Amino acid sequence: MPHRPYIVGNWKMNGTRAMLAEARAIDRAAGRYPDVQVAIAPPFTLIGALREAVSAMGVGGQDCHVNAKGAHTGDVSAQMLVDTGADFVIVGHSERRKDHGEGDDLIKAKAEAALAAGLGIIVCVGETLEERDGGKAEAVVSAQVTASMPDADAAADAVASGKVAVAYEPVWAIGTGRVAEVADVVAMHAQIRQQLLALYGEIGAKVRILYGGSVNAGNARDLLAAEGVGGALVGGASLTAEAFLPIVAAADNGEA
Repeated sequence: MPHRPYIVGNWKMNGTRAMLAEARAIDRAAGRYPDVQVAIAPPFTLIGALREAVSAMGVGGQDCHVNAKGAHTGDVSAQMLVDTGADFVIVGHSERRKDHGEGDDLIKAKAEAALAAGLGIIVCVGETLEERDGGKAEAVVSAQVTASMPDADAAADAVASGKVAVAYEPVWAIGTGRVAEVADVVAMHAQIRQQLLALYGEIGAKVRILYGGSVNAGNARDLLAAEGVGGALVGGASLTAEAFLPIVAAADNGEA
């Protein structure tokens, strides 16, 4: 891949200040893997504290609002993420799509707002089990990529500098223990790459495509060595250094 493999932990709605010890342990180890880009997206409440606690890895948000400010109770803007120490944000995670009814147009607007604020972005896409079993997986994900990614005019500089990533997360594999077959991951990543090249031209080759969905120490090496896989978006296995660091090590030794 054009950039270092990217291993990102998504803590979701988990974590209090007591977990900063885990973050420090991950950060110390991340410094031993300079060929891997490591990052964690904690809950908003921990972004500032985590930014102060670590030095070798990125710190990000799990979502942002499309507006910079305003009457949006409970929401957080991209500018607020920057102010509290974040350097990237995840948008379009399947849990946001399902639990909050977020569609492609809103996700695209959030991605563009994040880029305008100076954040890197990870845009999530993925099919349901019904769509997979119905033979619609590639069509569904291709449509999500086309409609959810920021316009070329808004994203060109960020794409060229490696600040844009896509995370392919089959919905049926998130938190279930099920993992997509490597051959299916390779096929989907190739399809996503085709869409990115259509959207951004030759610089679309610089967008890293991450795999997410029950990634753990046991399957990380095979997944990260698969053609077209530029890293991983890790959920539950990112909550402790013991579980997360073997995934980072797998990226260091693999072909991601």
